[in-house]
Amino acid sequence: QKDRTSAVMVNRVGFLSTEMPFAKADTLNVSVPTAYQYVVRNTRDCTVEERSRILEKTEYNMFSFPSPMITVDYLSDSGSSSMTDVQWCALMRGDEAYGRNHGYYCFLDAARDLFERGDNQKRLVYKVLTDEATTEELIEELLAPCEGGFVNGGVFQLERPNFFICPQGRCAENLLYASLRKVLMERTGDKVKYLIPSNGFFDTTEGNARNNLFQPMNLFAKNLYDPFPVEKIWTENPFKGNMDTERLEEVIKSHGVDTIPFVLLTITNNTGAGQPVSLANIKEVSAICKKYDLPLIFDACRCVENARFIQEFEEPYKQWSIPHILQECFKYADAFTMSLKKDGLVNIGGILAFRDQGLFSKKFSTEKLQIGTRIKEQQILQYGNDSYGGLSGRDVMCCAVGMFEVQKETYLKRRIDQVRRLAEGFAKEGLPVILPSGGHAVYLDMDKFFEGIPYMTPLAFPGVGFCIELLRHYGIRACELGPFAFEYDQKTKEEQKGVLNLVRFAVPRNQLNDSHINYTVKAVKAVYDARHEIAPVAVVRGAELRLRHFQSGIAPLPIPK
Repeated sequence: QKDRTSAVMVNRVGFLSTEMPFAKADTLNVSVPTAYQYVVRNTRDCTVEERSRILEKTEYNMFSFPSPMITVDYLSDSGSSSMTDVQWCALMRGDEAYGRNHGYYCFLDAARDLFERGDNQKRLVYKVLTDEATTEELIEELLAPCEGGFVNGGVFQLERPNFFICPQGRCAENLLYASLRKVLMERTGDKVKYLIPSNGFFDTTEGNARNNLFQPMNLFAKNLYDPFPVEKIWTENPFKGNMDTERLEEVIKSHGVDTIPFVLLTITNNTGAGQPVSLANIKEVSAICKKYDLPLIFDACRCVENARFIQEFEEPYKQWSIPHILQECFKYADAFTMSLKKDGLVNIGGILAFRDQGLFSKKFSTEKLQIGTRIKEQQILQYGNDSYGGLSGRDVMCCAVGMFEVQKETYLKRRIDQVRRLAEGFAKEGLPVILPSGGHAVYLDMDKFFEGIPYMTPLAFPGVGFCIELLRHYGIRACELGPFAFEYDQKTKEEQKGVLNLVRFAVPRNQLNDSHINYTVKAVKAVYDARHEIAPVAVVRGAELRLRHFQSGIAPLPIPK
């Protein structure tokens, strides 16, 4: 009896029992907590009448509405995230020296860890963060010569610069497109009209391309608008952010290789409803690029979230770590830009990088000037010395640490699951949400939202009208990414085919909780129920401006009878 009692006691505390009577934490159908909140900002109580006055005073432009009057802000996930406690520690270890601050070396080595080393990361920044490294270790680690990848080190970064710190992603894009334009103009003048195919150009990327006389072309996946059952969003993903590779090859053949400087792959595909890109598609696009000797460039703003989707839903990568998947993805890139304001978990920072002595370098270097030297000159002129690139030393350290914080799988699960719950809430309320959701945002289809309302054509900018009323009545700011943002009325009939009609709810990282999500679902449902009361919209100032959604004036029109 004593032995049986002892065995039961041992089993009850769980040391020997193999059949515990308790359910596992991850089977409780609720999210397991993965973080604590130590700082809180209270929102301001603002009435519908007050928000109406503000809307009128700010020309109904979402980007001009003052944030203190907003209850939930989904305008962008760029730079709006909450940093982690480790990043705040790094802030205090910032080095503000003008030349070669210690954060510069940490930043470069963190990039090697994130994009190249896979599971064999060095994590140099933590030695600097704790000030534990010896002088000899710092000399060996910081100044070690390194070449052949995306981040040359030591004397090779001086001889063949290939990694550039920038204030944000669009600054990196500006360096890229402006520098390539100069090279191509030197070779052909204005005789050739250049085209850049992509799975989806985002607004500022398209703006930088057009500003440098490149013609963007979106080759969205054929299945982007295919219906997807809401009950499968947790278990399946068809990777709707993929590039249509059949059309890519058709475009290359019909326009000619000489008119295409490179192919752009956006991961995840922000314009294409934030959908992920599969590793299989990355490999397929890369194979086509190699076939035609074209550089493949990544817009890598949300590459870590994309890696999480690959890990969740794509064989044979379900057992791979996030760093291993990233290493595999970037094997196929010749160059990339990245806004660290997304998957760097920082409020400011960006990257432009290309593979040392690779195809990109060979294509765009001239006899007189390496492309890296050309870019570096522009970086220094526009943003400052290469060791800070327009950032403070504090921000440089935050970027270095952020590249590790974003890899944590507990964070990635929390992040993507929260976005998924918002999409699931919309779907259960019968709202026309694009499923499955992406990693950073949820998108509503405005064509279906206003189906049966004949005056809500693309030129009535229905998504803008929706955003105005959602903000007016419920204090929720979303972003139209459709005919207004992508200048539908300024484009040719052929170009208009590449414009989707969406509204985006971009979820800031580490900031919102379930009360924000639940409130948003009910508020959007209320707007949907009253959609016949939403007015069409006109651009009353700046219709011809590039990137007009940041700066133009808008006004609701009378609702047609």
